[in-house]
Amino acid sequence: MDDDDGAARFEAVYRETFDQIAAYAARRCDSPQDAADVVAETYAIAWRRVADLPPGQEAKLWLYGVARKVLADHRRSTARQRLSSVELDTELADLYGDHSGSSVELNVIGTVFRGLSDDDRELLSLVAWEGLGRDEIAAMLGLSRNAVRIRLYRARRRFSRALDEAGVLFTTASRMIPAGRSS
Repeated sequence: MDDDDGAARFEAVYRETFDQIAAYAARRCDSPQDAADVVAETYAIAWRRVADLPPGQEAKLWLYGVARKVLADHRRSTARQRLSSVELDTELADLYGDHSGSSVELNVIGTVFRGLSDDDRELLSLVAWEGLGRDEIAAMLGLSRNAVRIRLYRARRRFSRALDEAGVLFTTASRMIPAGRSS
């Protein structure tokens, strides 16, 4: 692939996938700046490896995979930085946390979700936030469709159990209510 073909290919993939990759990163980062960094690094890798970009829809899935790895690197870096400021984070959460009714319920759900393993959170997020199907997730993660089906089933079951343990119940209308409350 010559330079002109590579540039045209990159530009086309960039235009087709930017919104989705940016949304993927934004939903997984703590700040818009972090999301922008993840997106920028993802496309920098795509530019350097433009010859490796698969054709058609597979390019989007390839980019999701790249973004996932960039995000993992970003999280490791962030975790190292946060180790030195754990006490300050705790104090700020105590001072500025929202302790009102429905926010507390959402905080419980968020806490339970964040308590899941990275793999479970990623699978559930790919379905709920990215709207990806099992085939797409399988292609993105390099797994078989059956492996994705099994892992997704187990992740949902673990999330459900953790919500039960936290006292969050599901009504028949599929909305969550805290234990002890009726709708």
